[in-house]
Amino acid sequence: MRSRRAKASAIGTAVVLGSAVLTGCGGDDEPEAGKPAAGESAGGRQQSTQAVRGAYDKTAEADSAKMTMKVKAGAEGKSITSDGEGAIDFEDGDSTMTITAGGRAVEQRVVDRVLYQKVPGQQKDGKPWMKIDLSKVARQQGADPGQIGDPARSAAYAKAINDDDVSRSGSEKVAGVGTVRYDVSVDVSRLPGGERLRDQVGRTLPMRLWLDDDGRIRRQQIDMTVKAPASGASVAPRQITISTVTEFTDFGTDVEAEAPPAGQVADVTNQAASQGRKQS
Repeated sequence: MRSRRAKASAIGTAVVLGSAVLTGCGGDDEPEAGKPAAGESAGGRQQSTQAVRGAYDKTAEADSAKMTMKVKAGAEGKSITSDGEGAIDFEDGDSTMTITAGGRAVEQRVVDRVLYQKVPGQQKDGKPWMKIDLSKVARQQGADPGQIGDPARSAAYAKAINDDDVSRSGSEKVAGVGTVRYDVSVDVSRLPGGERLRDQVGRTLPMRLWLDDDGRIRRQQIDMTVKAPASGASVAPRQITISTVTEFTDFGTDVEAEAPPAGQVADVTNQAASQGRKQS
C-alpha cells in the first residue's frame, strides 16, 4: 500500500494535469489570502493551519473520488476556459477525465504515471492517442519523478505555510455539502523546486480550500500569474493568468483507468520534455 504522503500527492497530480490542458471563482469581497479574518484569535489561526495541513491526508484516506475542474487561462487580452469531469484513485494516482474546451472534448487518462490524451481530429503517425511518460519527463528535466504531476506541490503545501498564512474566511455549501473555507498564502520558496517556481509565479501563491466536517477537500482554488517565454516579435515575457477550481465528490467511487491499446498510441514523451526545457 502506498504511503499517505504519496496518496496525497496524487490529489495534486490530478489538479495540475487537468489545468495543463484546461475558471476560477470567488468574489472580490473575499478576505485577502493569508490575512487573518477580523477578530480571529491566534489560537483560531493555529486551528485553521492544522486543518489545512491535514486536509490532503484526510482526503486521500477516502481512496478515490469523482472530480470536476474549471480552469481559465488568460494572456494578452485573450482567455481560454475549459471544464473537466472524471475520477481519481488516490491509492495509485490513476485517473480518467474528459476535458471540454473550444467545443472539443479531450479524453485523458493517467495510468501508472503515464498520461494518455485523445484529441478529436488529431493523430500522430495515424494513431489517435498521445502518450507522455511523466516520470521520464521529470528525469529529463532534472526533477524528482516521485513528485510528478504536482508542480504546485499540493501535498507539500502543508510544509509551506505557518499560522500567519492561513485564515478561516467563512462557511458555505459545495455541491450540497456544508464546508468551511480557508484562505491560504503559500510561500513558494518552501515548495520543491521553489527557486525556479518563484521566478515563474512570484513569492506567494494564493489558494482557497473548502473543507467538509471530516476535514476533506471539497473544493480547491488556485490563482496564479505565470511568466512565460516571449513569443513572436515580443522580447518581454508574457504574463499568463491561470485560475483553477477543483471539486471532489462521491468519495470511494470506482475508478477504471486503463491504458489504450498499444497499437493506437504514439509516444510524444521526448517532445514534451523538450518543450518543458525550452519554457524553463
